Amino acid sequence: MATASSSTTSTDPKLDLIKQIRTHEVAIAELENLSSSRAVYQKNGSLFFRTTIQKAASSEKKLLDTAKAKLEKLNSQ
Repeated sequence: MATASSSTTSTDPKLDLIKQIRTHEVAIAELENLSSSRAVYQKNGSLFFRTTIQKAASSEKKLLDTAKAKLEKLNSQ
């Protein structure tokens, strides 16, 4: 019984990547709907820095592309 419960708590790397992709897609959509005068803070490590909406969206798009590439690599294996 203990092995069955531990196997259900283990996470699938593909599922984690899909969740990351959805998170980045939502973040990009939210950034695109902000007014240009709005202040945006982006997390870098454990600190938040003020940046422009365009830079934050560009960074999220890069992270989205990276996550999609990792998912493609896992699917091809």
